[in-house]
Amino acid sequence: MTTALLPRAAAQRTEVLVGTGALSFDDVVAVARDDARVSLDPAAVTAMTRSAAVIADLASDTRPHYGVSTGFGALATKQIPVELRAQLQRSLVRSHAAGTGPEVEREVVRALMLLRLSTLATGRTGVRASVADTYAAVLNAGITPIVGEYGSLGCSGDLAPLAHCALALLGEGDVRDASGVLVPASEALSAAGIEPVILTEKEGLSLINGTDGMLGMLVLALTDLRRLITTADLAAAMSVEGLRGTDAVFAADLQELRPHPGQRDSAANMRAVLAGSGLLPSGVGFTRVQDAYSLRCAPQVHGGVRDTIAHAALVAERELASAVDNPAVTADGRVESNGNFHGAPVAYALDFLAIVSADLASMSERRTDRFLDVSRNHGLNAFLADDPGVDSGHMIAQYTQAGIVSELKRLGAPASVDSIPSSAMQEDHVSMGWAAARKLRRSVDGLARVLAVEILTAARAIDMRSPLQPSPVTAAVVAALRASVPGPGTDRYLAPEIAASHAMVMDGSLLEAARAAGGELV
Repeated sequence: MTTALLPRAAAQRTEVLVGTGALSFDDVVAVARDDARVSLDPAAVTAMTRSAAVIADLASDTRPHYGVSTGFGALATKQIPVELRAQLQRSLVRSHAAGTGPEVEREVVRALMLLRLSTLATGRTGVRASVADTYAAVLNAGITPIVGEYGSLGCSGDLAPLAHCALALLGEGDVRDASGVLVPASEALSAAGIEPVILTEKEGLSLINGTDGMLGMLVLALTDLRRLITTADLAAAMSVEGLRGTDAVFAADLQELRPHPGQRDSAANMRAVLAGSGLLPSGVGFTRVQDAYSLRCAPQVHGGVRDTIAHAALVAERELASAVDNPAVTADGRVESNGNFHGAPVAYALDFLAIVSADLASMSERRTDRFLDVSRNHGLNAFLADDPGVDSGHMIAQYTQAGIVSELKRLGAPASVDSIPSSAMQEDHVSMGWAAARKLRRSVDGLARVLAVEILTAARAIDMRSPLQPSPVTAAVVAALRASVPGPGTDRYLAPEIAASHAMVMDGSLLEAARAAGGELV
């Protein structure tokens, strides 16, 4: 299973200004996915110069200052002589660049680097503006440090991943250049005309001490999930049509009896899709007054997912407005140790999103399964097969869904409830936020694939209901799908059809078709 990468709905941005204020979700996505260039706000340069001067003033101080004149973690009691402090920073970066496993995706590394640059630009880290300039230059040159899957405990931030990025600034380690070729960092920097950084007091620590990896993955996942939850509303409405269910339960006044905003919005989306449908039974002879939960309760479940996304987005927005470093340079010039690097707030949000992704996919799979069972699909062929027995129809497409859903349920087990002490018990409680983010990426990918199978199946069922006609919105979605996937017939090679549906879920073209036909979907 690969990671879902949904393109942005807005026009591609070409530049992001990094300053003392918070980045937006669009800023992160533009740099991570669209290779937008970054530039530093002059106000940020001023703030960095001011805080770097504070650190420089401490360089000859005889008192211990964490990250300036002491060791790190459990070695914080070790006083470092002035002549060894540059080596201290280099040694920190080299020793902490200890990740292993498969390469982390380019978009994640770019998001991580942008967010670290954003914290540097706040002027709360004591890092010189020249270091931030080099960081920006590496991003703009399309150079991507190699970061391994494993190495972060989410506290003190994403140490190992950030250390691999910091190592590249020193001209050490491996990177991929703008064309994706694996090269030594020294070679990539030279080709781009970038001078390696020579670190001074505290700078090595400030380059690696943040929640940037887990936050970057949270922002990317939220960007994807906002589109997928609307796609889920579309899929559910199409399933209601294909199964000849009732839309009466989605009435606005019924939703107002339980005023969760997500439920309200999902129900409104489903009403918009179903408006004008000729497939919804009514009048004489209709005796089914209640549909199964996977149809009837879709707004409640989908709405709960929407509200969870909104909560996680609030966490992400707060984190984007943060300056995560330890120690931090305060506004009045103090250098103070703190615990802001702990990833717990982000880790909880990441785990919560994995839980609701699994449940959303589970409900989608249950709707798909109803289409295939003659005892529940209200007059359709078994498995939607052309000639059941000779043909198997969508039987195994549901198996594929079930396999994914089963994995998503395992991925829904929270990472943040675990903690393994490190650094000789100095760091005795960690967040595991990086692990929560890694599994969420798989969850988002799996959810997109499950929804793609439901839409493919619902469209086939709707076509098999002919001459009854679906709503105008559904008809437009089915027509868009039929541009890549033929209608019902004898068994065909099914994997490409699932892939085509998945691609249209990914690129948003099915939602675009629905909206173009008058579906005001949020």
